[in-house]
Amino acid sequence: MFSEILEKEKKFFFNSEKEGEKIIDILEKEEITKDEFIKLLYSNDNLILEKIVLKSKIITDRNFGKTILLFTPLYISNYCVNKCLYCGFSALNKDVKRKKLNLNEIEQEMESLKQKGFDTILILTGDDRKNSDIEYIAGAIKIARKYFSEILIEIYALTYEEYKYLVENGLTGVTIYQETYDKDLYDKLHLSGPKKDFYFRVEAPERAIKAGVKEISIGCLLGLNKNFLFDVYLTAIHADYLQREYPDVEISISYPRIQKAEAKIKIENTVSDRDYVKCITSTRILLQRIGINLTTREKEIFRDNLIGLGITRMSAGSKTTVGGYFINAEDTGQFEISDKRSVEDIIWVIKNKGYRPEFTNWVKI
Repeated sequence: MFSEILEKEKKFFFNSEKEGEKIIDILEKEEITKDEFIKLLYSNDNLILEKIVLKSKIITDRNFGKTILLFTPLYISNYCVNKCLYCGFSALNKDVKRKKLNLNEIEQEMESLKQKGFDTILILTGDDRKNSDIEYIAGAIKIARKYFSEILIEIYALTYEEYKYLVENGLTGVTIYQETYDKDLYDKLHLSGPKKDFYFRVEAPERAIKAGVKEISIGCLLGLNKNFLFDVYLTAIHADYLQREYPDVEISISYPRIQKAEAKIKIENTVSDRDYVKCITSTRILLQRIGINLTTREKEIFRDNLIGLGITRMSAGSKTTVGGYFINAEDTGQFEISDKRSVEDIIWVIKNKGYRPEFTNWVKI
């Protein structure tokens, strides 16, 4: 389990030499080590960043071709019992109108998304086993099988048996963010609820893999930790560990930056655009075959400029409200969407950049 080496990796990060070796020498290597990765992350030279970006683009085009896979999230319930200080769906937020789609409404939403061309669906719920139990989620997955080849969930951490049950019903992948790998900070941000269990969450990807899922996406929420490079490093090392331990499973990473939400604490987004680009491109140089996702949390122009520089998958036409596609809910979303363009607009941008938008990751058998 990754939790068994997490403390060792934490010490390695803080004890590593952040400077010393010339970055230009590192960039000439075919592959880099994790200590060289740290040096890239800490580099503040703009000319060096240009070289990092260029190498990242070369590696991405070589390993993934000029394609960008498009996906969209579908929120089917926003009931949540966790008291997380940074989340719009937190149980602390008494102003949120709680809603849960029934199976008929879920099918209407999925039909609407299929008509837009999507073949990959990400199903999301809050953490509430009463209002979003495993049978309810399995029902949503069964419906999704009628429309999509790739079915992922982003819900609460499950047991091995629960993941296995969902796989038997058609689940192909799991997205689960650790938010921060700083255990002390994690404990302060999660006042109560099932999500407060740091290790149960960090070990969830492996339980899901052992239960039979074919793809895992992990990530950290940049802006929670002042030392965001620590979280970037641990996320990348976690992904590398999963790839090495489970080579038959598709692994991807997300580095979303926290945006305005109905949170109980004031969040200062301390991660600049420049640093964000450096995190993505440096990760690509370290992890040359791992997918990197980009969400609609980021602004339009910024997302456009990241196409071809390391990312392999983008969300498009996203709604963070429950029933936001067909039911047309106007309720409070989990977070603020920055890129509100239509799917057609995103497709045009990708093509204009010389890349090919794809809706299918693999063919359903």
